[in-house]
Amino acid sequence: MTDYISYTGISTTKTQQYQLSPARLIEIALQQGEGRLADTGAFVVETGHYTGRSPNDRFIVDTPEVHSTIDWGTVNKPISTDVFDRVYQKVQRYLADKDLYVFDGFAGADARYALKVRFINELASQNLFVHQLFIRPSAEQLQGFAPEFTVISAPGLELDPKTDGVNSEAGILLNFERKMILIAATHYCGEMKKGIFSTMNYWMPERNVFPMHCSANVGHDGKSALFFGLSGTGKTTLSADPERILIGDDEHGWSQDGIFNFEGGCYAKAIKLSQKNEPEIWDAIRFGSICENVVIDPISRVANYDDGSLTENSRVGYPIHYIPNASPSGMAPHPSTIIFLTADAFGVMPPVAKLTDAQAQYHFISGYTSKLAGTERGIVDPVAAFSTCFGAPFMPRNPSVYAELLKDRINHHKVNVYLINTGWMGGPYGVGSRISIPYTRAMVTAALNGDLEKQPFETHPIFNMAVPQSCPGVPSELLNPRDAWKDASAYDTAAAKLAAMFVENFKQFKGVEQLVAAGPRALVNSI
Repeated sequence: MTDYISYTGISTTKTQQYQLSPARLIEIALQQGEGRLADTGAFVVETGHYTGRSPNDRFIVDTPEVHSTIDWGTVNKPISTDVFDRVYQKVQRYLADKDLYVFDGFAGADARYALKVRFINELASQNLFVHQLFIRPSAEQLQGFAPEFTVISAPGLELDPKTDGVNSEAGILLNFERKMILIAATHYCGEMKKGIFSTMNYWMPERNVFPMHCSANVGHDGKSALFFGLSGTGKTTLSADPERILIGDDEHGWSQDGIFNFEGGCYAKAIKLSQKNEPEIWDAIRFGSICENVVIDPISRVANYDDGSLTENSRVGYPIHYIPNASPSGMAPHPSTIIFLTADAFGVMPPVAKLTDAQAQYHFISGYTSKLAGTERGIVDPVAAFSTCFGAPFMPRNPSVYAELLKDRINHHKVNVYLINTGWMGGPYGVGSRISIPYTRAMVTAALNGDLEKQPFETHPIFNMAVPQSCPGVPSELLNPRDAWKDASAYDTAAAKLAAMFVENFKQFKGVEQLVAAGPRALVNSI
């Protein structure tokens, strides 16, 4: 039997199942009771205690080689090599008597920048996930495949904070020097995906590639677009456009030659999914897909996507070719349009606004959105959040590194930048209503085809950005958020509070003082 794992120090007494097909992995997962089949054929699992990422349990190993390159703080938390070694030894012992599932794949559709990754999984269902989410090598590419990075996932292993030096029973430990990620005690598949995303975000700038937390698509005219935003803002939904070719839904690189997907699949939020509003995603949930924490009827096996009893962060993962109009290459030319997505829980941000180059940098560095229920452990109601670069949890380097890459690309390629609010109108969360997907799609379409450029604009007095006075397919009264509130003075107060939060948040960033004037105006007297 060919050995695929001895280099990790794991000496398993059981089998090493290598590069199994989705059908075989599903058979094994069913036999082992890891989940059930839905009526569509999708494999459904429940992830238990961890239904989202656990940021308090994620650490980066602090070594001399990487120390000066990491933006240490509450997001990028350090641990010592001693802690990593203790956990590693525990993982090795735990997996020694387990059947293991090994998948070799790529992160990066552009072969010049692709990272060879080996995943070693305790569970067949988690191996199914990485098989579908990452780029699947051809038989020829597997010949002599030498992994450059290894991810070891042991969800059944619980750590001891007292003896292991972590925060809880779970641990997600990134070791850039050893080129390895260890994951323990969490069944949530997103930790594997985001661990590799963080790795790409660390390494790509060294190769003059701008790594981005965004979705991407391209029109039949060859013009591509990027959609930046955190989970729940609409990246996956809005990029899956039947009129455009999907490049990817979450993670991309922008090189000197164009953009490329980091992944070979999509990981879409499933809560309140509808066939009408998201037909491409709906049809992708079939045999070979894996659903996390989607409630299904025990008899009919029909999914109830409106049921958030397990979590608001229910998910479905599927290979990108399940989307009919997905790009087989995962690559596209330089974008002509960038859209920043935010889900504003205060209900005060304009539904759509055009940004100057300076405003684009300001809002990229700020990364305002609302964390939605279930996206992270402990989030029950939406809360306002600033996530640098629209992806702070996954950006190991200083924000200025990524901001400079954005500035360079926007200026060099003359890119139009828009901010689109997919959040609430007419009041804050709990009072107002969420902007409808059809209206948001109409705004996106107008931004991409140039219709918005033809409209008259007015400057928002508080947020200091150009708001169109009309947009094809959208009632004009919806474009001014103040008009949607019953009490205009209450809107002014709420908007001023959010503007002040922008101003306060931006004070932490050094060397970008010239961008302050591009941000909102903190009208302190209005608060």
